[in-house]
Amino acid sequence: MENANALSITWQDAGDTPVLEPLPGETPLWDELIVTALFDGKTDISALLATLEANKQQWQISKNLIETIEDQDWERAWMDDFHPMQFGENLWIYPSWNKIPDDDSIKIILDPGLAFGSGTHPTTALCLEWLDANPPKGLSVIDYGCGSGILAIAAAKLGATKILATDIDEQALIATKDNMQKNHLAEDAIETCFPDTLEKAPVDLLIANILSGPLVELAETFSQLTKTSGSIVLSGILEEQTDDIKEAYTPYFDNISVTQKDDWIRVTGIRHS
Repeated sequence: MENANALSITWQDAGDTPVLEPLPGETPLWDELIVTALFDGKTDISALLATLEANKQQWQISKNLIETIEDQDWERAWMDDFHPMQFGENLWIYPSWNKIPDDDSIKIILDPGLAFGSGTHPTTALCLEWLDANPPKGLSVIDYGCGSGILAIAAAKLGATKILATDIDEQALIATKDNMQKNHLAEDAIETCFPDTLEKAPVDLLIANILSGPLVELAETFSQLTKTSGSIVLSGILEEQTDDIKEAYTPYFDNISVTQKDDWIRVTGIRHS
């Protein structure tokens, strides 16, 4: 497809096996793929089709499909897929191209990007709804696995005074800094770093929207990073993983509470002495 001068190539899951948060440098693929290539309408793809047909068995190709797509304003169509979103009573996310209302709501300017976290996924929504209901005014906060920086930025907008955003992916730290600027936050409003250089002083609130496996492994570390009587908010957890998370965090946290949205849950707790 590249040799045939494809304008773009997209890999999609042909089954129901989502790939969530691959590690930096990883390119995991599904067992069954839908591969879509987009070509200029004048391109002769006869040689490509002949190659695909000749290698059909070797490459395990089940079907070739050719479609003619009418030209349109693709950028406009992409932008129209993203709309303002409300979380809780007073917290909103607006794409940068949207008109921002002049009212008293808390507004985050955020466009979809390479780093995870635009508000559309239930795990992010669960964290934002908790922050809206429990504004961290005057508190110190860690956003562990910050992705786009959306949760750290929300904490800043809601009055947190010291915020650390950490992620294993450099792209996430770059995205967080970029999104800070879009939201007109001071350069030092959020400190970004890799986990191995994260300040060890415990904070009032630790939020981690990552995956169940790492959350279980990090339970003791998170307990050390959370002050006595401080709060923890965990997400990125499927419903069937609830018991594993509760078992891992009960030795360190009281008042374990579970909230569900679709197939995903949020776990909160209070650090005991």
